[in-house]
Amino acid sequence: MSDISFFARIANLFKGFLSIFVSDIEKEHPEIAYENAINSMVGKYSKLKAATAAIIRRREDIDERLKRVTKELAQTDAELNTAVATNQDDLALILIQKKNQLEVQSAELTGDMETARRDAEDAKNSILQVQAEIRKLKDERVVMLARMQSAQARIKIQEQLEGLSVDAEVKALDNVREHIKNTIAQANLGKELADTSLDARLAALKSQTGDVQARQQLAELKAKRAAQQASQGQKSM
Repeated sequence: MSDISFFARIANLFKGFLSIFVSDIEKEHPEIAYENAINSMVGKYSKLKAATAAIIRRREDIDERLKRVTKELAQTDAELNTAVATNQDDLALILIQKKNQLEVQSAELTGDMETARRDAEDAKNSILQVQAEIRKLKDERVVMLARMQSAQARIKIQEQLEGLSVDAEVKALDNVREHIKNTIAQANLGKELADTSLDARLAALKSQTGDVQARQQLAELKAKRAAQQASQGQKSM
């Protein structure tokens, strides 16, 4: 497995995770969205573990082959030295060819082993990253759902408060207030009409006339009394 194909799989993993939140139904029910997201992440985590296990198995296979080739190369080198020391040139030539082949295999397996080790480390790091994302998502679910419930409760209270301003009881009370004001206005209008009617004006004029006559009589009485007092004073002189 190459580095490119491995990281492409990791990229697809997170793209699939992000695409979970496009459903309008899940927006209305966030608990479902989080549950689906977590389940999806857990499923992808299981697949990633299986892929990582295959990568580790490949690394172990390469390691076993490299050890076997390394051991065989050491044995061949020892046999070659013995053949050269005993002047067995025909065997030495065969062992030299075998040694060259084993060295090529050893170099190839060493390169494959290094790649397998990197792939295994990357895969394990990806597993740890997905584990962290799952834990983070679970924690986020608790916090966000609590916030959602709080917001829904606040909206419900606001709607109830807004509903009070147009409540039937308040409307009925407004009608009563308006009726009282109208009744008072009618009473005031009746008094104003009564004060400006002809009968009221005549009654007021009659009252004024009686008052004027009474004042004239009072003046006459005072004048008469004064005349009497003056006449009595002249008699006494």
